[in-house]
Amino acid sequence: MATAQNAPARSGHGGALALTGICLGFFLVLFDATAVNVATGDIATALGASVVTVQWVLNAYTVAFAALILTAGNLGDRWGARRAYQAGAILFAVASAVCAVAPNAAVLIAARAGQGMGAAAVVPCSLALIAHRFPEGAQRSRALGIWGGVSGIGLTAGPVVGGLLVAALGWRSVFLVVVPIAAISLALVAARVEETPRRSARPDLVGQMLAVAALVALTAALTQTATQGWGAPLVVGLLGVAVGTGIAFVVSEFRVPEPMLPPKLFASNAFGGATGVGLLFNFGLYGVLFCLTLFLERTLHRPAAIAGLALLPLTAVVTLGALFSGRITARFGPRAPMIAGLAGGLLGTCLFAVWGDRSGVAALAIFGAILGCVGLAMPAMTAIALAAVGSRRAGLGAATLNAARQTGGALGVALLGSAAFQRSASFPHLRFPMMLAAIGYLIALVITLAAIHPRHRST
Repeated sequence: MATAQNAPARSGHGGALALTGICLGFFLVLFDATAVNVATGDIATALGASVVTVQWVLNAYTVAFAALILTAGNLGDRWGARRAYQAGAILFAVASAVCAVAPNAAVLIAARAGQGMGAAAVVPCSLALIAHRFPEGAQRSRALGIWGGVSGIGLTAGPVVGGLLVAALGWRSVFLVVVPIAAISLALVAARVEETPRRSARPDLVGQMLAVAALVALTAALTQTATQGWGAPLVVGLLGVAVGTGIAFVVSEFRVPEPMLPPKLFASNAFGGATGVGLLFNFGLYGVLFCLTLFLERTLHRPAAIAGLALLPLTAVVTLGALFSGRITARFGPRAPMIAGLAGGLLGTCLFAVWGDRSGVAALAIFGAILGCVGLAMPAMTAIALAAVGSRRAGLGAATLNAARQTGGALGVALLGSAAFQRSASFPHLRFPMMLAAIGYLIALVITLAAIHPRHRST
């Protein structure tokens, strides 16, 4: 079995193919998430789905992703990251095929949850494989920059390609296109990526069940506020369940011998800060993408293809920011790109909040490009998290960061999506949801300034 010590020696053509295989799976996770955004209008029409149902089409994926990613990261450390990655990619492809043939919203939501389960293994294991394959320092920072850039490419390609696919072939094609790409990823990983060292660990089943219950209850509560309001008995009851199971989860993690989320990880201010920023990063980005799509398709009455193109400046700048961030982080450390990226996110959401409701597609695209600067923060926060936990806990550290990010994404779609309908039940607006996103980026900026030391370096 390959070891972490000899991993740095493997480079060159084989290393490029290995990184390609690893990143293809991660690309699919981001591509399908954003492509589905522009397909929601056609899905709602074809399946007779309400806005709340459409939110669950998106959130079934992110909730399953967030709730299971910690256990998946633990299993990756236990079974080997390559094996767990391959299992996740196969599940993602099969679930995508089921989405493509779903006869109703219930089957589609269930299959989306299956995609989320597969993604929960792919993402942390992709980071663990990168940490194992590439040496620490500049080479790893560049690999993480490419990984972050691939996520940006997924974000960029998703709305544009998704919109074109919906216009040409229908919404089902958005899911079907995933299958052959997943097959290529699996072939490259099998041929070019070595297995990681394993460590013994027991799955924390109690913690896993409590985490799922807390996240599902909280997401459901936030989603229902759009139609029932904050004081509705169902919403209050769901919030109570979320708080109760959340507290029970925290208590459980301190008591069990091998918790799915070891509290000692957060002894590092840098790791805790990166995790908090990750949650708020996706809270704003995923929530904004969902609300912008709703606004373009339902309020401005633009078709899916035009909506996808209107989102291109935002997602393209996210991609460029992530690519440049790897180089900046390698030279200056992660704090500078994190501050710059979050400041861009704050400015962009403020512009949306003030002028978005009175703007046309061109102005919205410009605001989106400014918001897209937030992509600078993504590889930097990842580098901080991996450096804080070390190579032996890379799977769990990556899983924790991505659990926070996907939790933020689910909460962003639920809360910002509900806020978009505060003025009208039929025509979403941007002011309230963008204000919430701006507050999130402001808090993330404060966390970065407080928790990430100016001399902190990714190793």
